[in-house]
Amino acid sequence: MRARLGNAAPTLPLDVSRETGARLDHFRGLVEKWSPRINLVSRAAVADLQERHIADSAQLWHLAPPARRWVDLGSGGGFPGMVIAILARELRPDLRVVLIESDTRKAAFLATAIRETDVNADIIAERIETVSPQAADIVSARALAPLERLLGLVMRHLAPGGRALLPKGAKWREEVENARRTWTFEADTIPSVTDPSAVILSIGEIARA
Repeated sequence: MRARLGNAAPTLPLDVSRETGARLDHFRGLVEKWSPRINLVSRAAVADLQERHIADSAQLWHLAPPARRWVDLGSGGGFPGMVIAILARELRPDLRVVLIESDTRKAAFLATAIRETDVNADIIAERIETVSPQAADIVSARALAPLERLLGLVMRHLAPGGRALLPKGAKWREEVENARRTWTFEADTIPSVTDPSAVILSIGEIARA
């Protein structure tokens, strides 16, 4: 039997199985359990994990080109990396997700989440700048750094011809303008389905200006 993705069904009609829905629910429960101890998400966000974090992360799935390796930078509480890994287990089982998180407590949480949801993912508990280049088809990063700094981290781990999927908030235009002073890149701007002031930047062809 199939099930829509929780409360986000009107805007994110992902056709997933009950098993995938159960994995997402289990992951949400882990975030709620661990967050008070290691601050995975804000206290206010815990009450609205479905829309503010899970649905916000899941929308990247629609935008992803075919890929075999997806690297999530600064994974923190698992958004979007763990959500993508859970969806991939059913919808694209050959996709390998790599979560890079230098905070050892958050890395321990992610290792637990990977094990308990039984997904095809790895955790690298090192600084993004020092991890060996990952040659990813897709790189994602959510609430990690301003675009001008973020592009350097993305370029390090993106394969030639790869794509970065970067959720950005209301000041995204300013971030793009600032980044173009240092970088050249091709970008598509996709409105967020969970926040009318936010976008997803789909970026490729990154190079120093």
